[in-house]
Amino acid sequence: MNKRVAAVVAAVAALAVMAIVTLVQQGPSSEGVRLMRQADGSMVLADRGGRAPVLELYEDYECPVCKELHARVDATIERLAREGRVKVVYHPVTIFQQEPSRSNSIRAAAAARCVPESSWLAFRDELYAMQPEPHGVTGFAVEDLVAAVKKAGAPSAESCVASQAYAEAHLRDTAGITIEGTPTVVLDGRVLGNEAFDPVALERAITGGDGVTV
Repeated sequence: MNKRVAAVVAAVAALAVMAIVTLVQQGPSSEGVRLMRQADGSMVLADRGGRAPVLELYEDYECPVCKELHARVDATIERLAREGRVKVVYHPVTIFQQEPSRSNSIRAAAAARCVPESSWLAFRDELYAMQPEPHGVTGFAVEDLVAAVKKAGAPSAESCVASQAYAEAHLRDTAGITIEGTPTVVLDGRVLGNEAFDPVALERAITGGDGVTV
């Protein structure tokens, strides 16, 4: 990653932390951990009123490497978040410009934005499980997304998913995010490299930090 891009990503991460500065002390607080949707469509898994490092995850549901990252470290990230040891900000983005991958990505991200907070993580799991293979073929059909939202336990979101109600909002709200590729993982403003794919190394990076008040 070149220095300019890294600087932009770090700046975006810092702004995201500042924008939700009223949200997440190391370890659980009395308020508890919950998943919260932000105005721009990003999702925050955090212990409100706590203190923890901030982990920003920029992901494209169409991205095979994002799926690999999810398989390797998602359980670790979620465990640390629920223990109050990290605050996670999920940023669904559309990185691909060529079809059909671009449209695949938009449909999936728009569908995720329909899903209530209580079912969002389960739906995210479903999206990675149904990622089109091989990469570059048409996938994430609307009817399949509707079936996935039912499976994730959010039937109230079916009509929103079917209408792709948030497709334009997804593109608008993520247009200012400049990253070199996905996944991009940022810990307290520092872009991580290969350690992001290793659950042991990632946990060490997270728990070894000083933490920031959020």
